[in-house]
Amino acid sequence: MYPELISLDLPVLGHFTITSFGVMMAIAFLAGYQVIRVELRRCGKDENLAGDILLGALIGGILGAKLYYMLLNWPLTVRDPIGMLTSRSGLVWYGGFIGGLLGAIWAVRRRGQPVAELADISAPALALAYGLGRIGCFLVGDDYGRPTDSWVGVAFPNGAPPSTAGNLRRGFGVDIPADIPDGQVLSVYPTQLFETGFSLLIFFILWRLRFQDRRAGWLFSLWLVLAGLERFVIEFFRAKDDRFFGALSLAQVISIGLMVVGLWLLRRLGGDTKEGVRK
Repeated sequence: MYPELISLDLPVLGHFTITSFGVMMAIAFLAGYQVIRVELRRCGKDENLAGDILLGALIGGILGAKLYYMLLNWPLTVRDPIGMLTSRSGLVWYGGFIGGLLGAIWAVRRRGQPVAELADISAPALALAYGLGRIGCFLVGDDYGRPTDSWVGVAFPNGAPPSTAGNLRRGFGVDIPADIPDGQVLSVYPTQLFETGFSLLIFFILWRLRFQDRRAGWLFSLWLVLAGLERFVIEFFRAKDDRFFGALSLAQVISIGLMVVGLWLLRRLGGDTKEGVRK
């Protein structure tokens, strides 16, 4: 894995590191921005809206992801709130999605644009950006899965944290045989790449369906269903310590909520068509 791409000691600024996760996050946002620009142009709208949406999603997404992480790890937050707030780690997807969605809605409404229509335009970009961002998680060795002996298994000796038996036992509550020493690095499911593959498939599905003559909000609603389903399935392979609902993790409960909302919206919006939005 390649968690750090460049590490420099600069005058005045001091030690400066560029991580593979940070680079992939930047690529993900830029790819999403370009997809939104293309769609805005196709729909005859101002392409500058893409910058407003990106900025709102970026600021809201980072704040939401960090706040979600701090709430999920409340005991650590109480002990060291400043450290938790300023740490590079702790960017949780669903917190980022909620915060980014609110930030993007604010940016769109500030420009007096229809939220549902812009949500449809942004749906393929969300799928693409999420898939690319997960490559960053793979490169730094974060958000991996449970141990596996199958051919797809990948070891993360320098992961965040390393995929050792001890970390999987104590950090994620995985049942590891007692005869395996804590320091042994285990191969695990590369769930980051699973998510990349599924998200890119969702992107291509939405990209093809964007020409259909549907009511505003339909395509975004479909993304809610597909993204929720993808995350719900992947969570069964993840090494997680937040299974507060029996066998289900918190992310799976939220995924169910997204699918329910998406299906409800699809039912409401699926019967009618809209004129003049798809060209």
